[in-house]
Amino acid sequence: MDGSRKWLLGLGAVVLVFLSHMTSALEVPLDPKVLEGLPQPPTITQQSPKDYIFDPRENIVLHCEAKGKPQPSFSWTRNGTHFDVEKDSKVLMKPGSGTLVIDISGEKAEVYEGTYQCTAHNDHGTAISNNIVIRQSRSPLWSKERNEAVVVQKGVPLVLQCQPPAGLPPPVIIWMDNNFQRLPLDKRVSQALNGDLYFSNVLPDDTRNDYICYARFHYTQTIQQKQPISVTVLDMETMNETVAALYNITDFYRGSPDGERHPGFMLPLGATSTKMVLRGETLELECIAEGLPTPDISWQKEGGELPSGRMSLQNFKKTLRISDVNEADTGSYRCTAANKLGSVYHDIKVTVKAAPFWVSAPRNLILAPNETGILTCRVNGTPKPTIRWFVNGVPIENAPEDHSRKVDEDTVIISSVQSGSSAVYQCNASNEFGYLMANAFVNVLAEPPRVLTPPNRVYQVISNNPALLHCASFGSPIPVITWFKDSQISIRNGDPFVIYENGTLEINVAQPLNSGKYTCIATNNLGIKENHVFLEVKEPTRILRQPEYKVVQRGMSALFECKVKHDPSLIPTMTWLKDKGELPDDERFVVDTDSLTIKDVRGEDEGAYTCIMNTTLDQDSASAMLTVVEKPDPPTDLELTDQTERSVQLTWTPGDENNSPIKNFLIQYEDLLHQPGVWVNLTEADGTSTTARLQLSPHVYYSFRVLAQNDVGYSNPSAPSHEYRTSPAAPDENPSNVHGAGTQPDNIVISWTPLTGFQSNGQGLQYKVYWKQKDVDEDWSSQNVANASQFVLSGTQTYVPYEIKVQAFNHYGNGPDPGVVVGYSGEDFPLSAPESVNIMVHNSTVAEVHWEPVSLSSVRGKLQGYTVYYRRERGLHETAEEAEQQQALTFSGNRSEGRLPGLQPYSLYNVFIKVLNNKGEGPSSLSKTFETPEGVPGPPTFLNVVDYSLDSLTLAWGPPANNNGRLVGYTLSYQPVNSTSGLGPIKEMSFLANETSAVLGSLNSSMLYKFYLTARTIKGPGPSISEEASTILDTARIQPTVGPGKGPTEPPLTTSPTTQSLHSPFHKALPIGPLFGTINASVSEDGALISWEQFGHHKNVFVEYIVENSKEEWKKELVNGTHSHTIKGLKPGMSYRVRVVAKDPAEPTVHSTNEVVVTVPAVPNRQVDIATQGWFIGLMCAIALLILVLLIVCFIKRNKGGKYPVKEKEDAHQDPEIQPMKEDDGTFGEYSDTEDHKPLKGSRTPSNGTVRRDESDDSLVDYGEGGDGQFNEDGSFIGQYSGKKEKDTHEGNESSEAPSPVNAMNSFV
Repeated sequence: MDGSRKWLLGLGAVVLVFLSHMTSALEVPLDPKVLEGLPQPPTITQQSPKDYIFDPRENIVLHCEAKGKPQPSFSWTRNGTHFDVEKDSKVLMKPGSGTLVIDISGEKAEVYEGTYQCTAHNDHGTAISNNIVIRQSRSPLWSKERNEAVVVQKGVPLVLQCQPPAGLPPPVIIWMDNNFQRLPLDKRVSQALNGDLYFSNVLPDDTRNDYICYARFHYTQTIQQKQPISVTVLDMETMNETVAALYNITDFYRGSPDGERHPGFMLPLGATSTKMVLRGETLELECIAEGLPTPDISWQKEGGELPSGRMSLQNFKKTLRISDVNEADTGSYRCTAANKLGSVYHDIKVTVKAAPFWVSAPRNLILAPNETGILTCRVNGTPKPTIRWFVNGVPIENAPEDHSRKVDEDTVIISSVQSGSSAVYQCNASNEFGYLMANAFVNVLAEPPRVLTPPNRVYQVISNNPALLHCASFGSPIPVITWFKDSQISIRNGDPFVIYENGTLEINVAQPLNSGKYTCIATNNLGIKENHVFLEVKEPTRILRQPEYKVVQRGMSALFECKVKHDPSLIPTMTWLKDKGELPDDERFVVDTDSLTIKDVRGEDEGAYTCIMNTTLDQDSASAMLTVVEKPDPPTDLELTDQTERSVQLTWTPGDENNSPIKNFLIQYEDLLHQPGVWVNLTEADGTSTTARLQLSPHVYYSFRVLAQNDVGYSNPSAPSHEYRTSPAAPDENPSNVHGAGTQPDNIVISWTPLTGFQSNGQGLQYKVYWKQKDVDEDWSSQNVANASQFVLSGTQTYVPYEIKVQAFNHYGNGPDPGVVVGYSGEDFPLSAPESVNIMVHNSTVAEVHWEPVSLSSVRGKLQGYTVYYRRERGLHETAEEAEQQQALTFSGNRSEGRLPGLQPYSLYNVFIKVLNNKGEGPSSLSKTFETPEGVPGPPTFLNVVDYSLDSLTLAWGPPANNNGRLVGYTLSYQPVNSTSGLGPIKEMSFLANETSAVLGSLNSSMLYKFYLTARTIKGPGPSISEEASTILDTARIQPTVGPGKGPTEPPLTTSPTTQSLHSPFHKALPIGPLFGTINASVSEDGALISWEQFGHHKNVFVEYIVENSKEEWKKELVNGTHSHTIKGLKPGMSYRVRVVAKDPAEPTVHSTNEVVVTVPAVPNRQVDIATQGWFIGLMCAIALLILVLLIVCFIKRNKGGKYPVKEKEDAHQDPEIQPMKEDDGTFGEYSDTEDHKPLKGSRTPSNGTVRRDESDDSLVDYGEGGDGQFNEDGSFIGQYSGKKEKDTHEGNESSEAPSPVNAMNSFV
């Protein structure tokens, strides 16, 4: 809706009057619901063009459509007079429309040519259409004519005229031949805008008799042709006299060729010309020149530039075309024709005229009563147009006088309009080149406000962006719009808010705090209307981690990450592009939530990858390049140049680097003569090099290849070069690793590493071996050796030095002088033994041995050292000999002493020595014995606490495994350990060597003590062992309080007890009264020890415990036949409620002790977990194996018909409900009691000794039904649960029969 106000600007009092009453133009909204109830003058919505050319073969259709309220009626005028449509049967007006359909079939179409105008009228005014000029299209025939044949000389210009008949509209001209093929056009031969065919100069090839001009007429779709024109081009230089005599000089078309000619214009003629063009049309300027050679055409505008955006050169630059001409195109245009002989130009002066065109067309006005409106009709044109006003189709000067209306050239002012004064005004602007006509109505309405924007519309915008909230309204007078935020805050025009005249509210930079409800109110003097809209300001979409530039080796994977932050209420869509296009349809491209993975990267994957995150409101994008690298392509074009005997120049062409620069080239060679198929690295060259000078060896058949290396790796090898052979020569080197050593006492073996075929430098390779005894004045002896790498010299003395050298030679000479090495003949066993062996004992574990070395001559080889053999015979306190394994220590070199470490104190040792060379050991020396003095003993073997009480502990220990002397006693030290693991003062006690236990009294109760025990000899105490133990906690004063009918109240918690006990005077068993007396509890390393007083004989006794304040079920452990039980596996730092319960089969009463709270101290655990001890694991494995053996034996006996209780029941009753032995756990099937759900007889008792019901709870009523299990005299449980109340039932007492295998198995658990 256009809400711009057009205030009238005038002078003096008139201006003030207008300003007080004038209003803006109110446009009628397009909403049909609004239009439906509004009166509106007619408005032309569709009409035919001003110039209507019709095809006589088709009907004439003159369009005229209009809208208005009420629906307009239509009428027509023809040539200025009323056209009665109803009187002409050939004319039909469409219902509800002003469109005319004229049937011209069978009639002369010329009858309906003329000027037509449509009128649309209703109660509020009259609108008129443009004047529509109707003309019939025409395609006249070509006039009868005979075209003379054209004969011209080669090189002259030529024009073939077309001159088509005038048609409506003008025809399109095409030059073709008899076969309807277009004649070829170029810069020499071209067609002018008028259709003529121009030749800048003719050639013999232009000779033909079918130059035909065709005219195609658009509307009739007909093509007419001119008579063919014949053209003959003569070449006078080649024409003979006979042919020339056939032609008269007058037969030739104008002029004669003078050879090459300056350019000249064929069109237009003269030096200047003029051209007029209308504004908005297309300007076409044409220059066609003749000359030889054919001239080139160029264009320029004097004093300005050609409009590049609207300009084009056509027809081989002979036509300058400028589209959408405006006044700036006025001026002088110069075309220049030039060839090598010179140039010529022609100036065309262009004048631009203009038919009328709109500057501001009049617009419809909707005014309220007493308002003032202005209609403006601003046009321009050259010459200046004349403006005339009409009202309801009548010239305004002829219309009824209206004092409220004032006409001032292009403006009409209507003041203080009244209801019923609606009308349609027409503005007509014309000059000699055309006219413009426009309708604009003035509609006087009185309407209350309406808000056209849908209610409760939600606008969403990204923060920091403008937000536009619309409040489209309609009313007359024009409503005033006001805005409120959250129905309370009035919004005024100003930063950051802008309220536009059409009611739209703009927030320049929207922020989250701007979100909320907005209300717009439209008000005029006839009413008020409000509407609510909502604004949601969203967080922007941002890419937090952009994809990064990747350099990836071909075949590897590339990962581009694109992590995005967006408003959580917006649904994002991630899109990946490659080089601004879609990703290839390839399963190697894997798109994840925030990443793109390219698997098995290839060369074509290289490019720019862009991730775009789109929401419904915004987007963000980021790009990164992928560069695919791989090893280089192999070099090519290997060439050998500058060849000499020992060198050659190798040149190559590098291959493609594949995006990774070449670092170096590796040059390899193949010796086709000595090692064909084996490539050897020769040298390297810099990555920028393409040549290398190669140093060569004689007598080699070389082939070279080159490998390029970049950061990815080496390329494939290049193709080998051609073979290059070097000439033979004497060896350049001698064998390496020359060595001499004897294998027998009377020889020396001279060995060496032979030369390779590559090193031989020629044929006939042999070796000359030289030797002589060192330090003896004698000549060198020598021997030639072929095809060998050693020479054995026999008959030598034992271990004598020799000087040795080996020289290579071949058919072409000797190698260089060889170097001399020294070798020795073979060794033999030593002859002598060390003498004067003495031992010096330093302490109880170290002794020093001395001896007199043997003479070097008796060694008969290289002296390696002396080996001292020693062995412990026995301890000095032992009577029997227990010889240990002999030990040996070798002392390298020519030594005369050595130390023996690690000896055992108070022991007898035997020692002897041997000399050693490479051959072996010599004879033994005389053996010597020595004794080591006493030392400190080893640690005692064990230290255990064997008895606990309130104030004393009993300890036992074992003697050391190694006394290392005469044991004189033990030292025991101990100290208390407090709750924070702090250590108290140490007390110390001594014991004799024969004492291995002690009772420590006067200790504190509930105290942890640490003990240290060491053994002593006369040398002092040895290392100690330690142990920890605690005295028992005295809890005689800690009695639980028991309420009537309830368990004990919450007992006081001890801070860090190690043991806990509840003591009371001992009571003998009473015939009546409670079953249980006092219950005691103590905590030790093995667990919680629970003891209790029990009066009477009960078969089923359980210890129950539960974690304090826990809702778990009570855990039960069967404890029949005893008054104490240790609960194991309690967690340190936890408190437990404990009770003892009993259930007698003869009575339903369940007896229970008071509950006690046992707290397991959370002290550092210094105990060893029994479950991880090897002996415990072995014991458990043995028990499991024994149970398995028992099960196997029972199974075998049962299969043989053994009489077990179950078997006897089977034989006696043959009950069909007997269950077979279960395969899954090895237990036996039982009889099913169909009368109740009592426990199965003989069922296997769990390893903890309890029998669980199907559902367990804390109630003691669970034990209301007793079992018939039996107790031995000591109270041990030997029976089984049967679920029976009496022993003397009809089923009998199974306990009198043989024990069942199941119970036997349970007794081991």
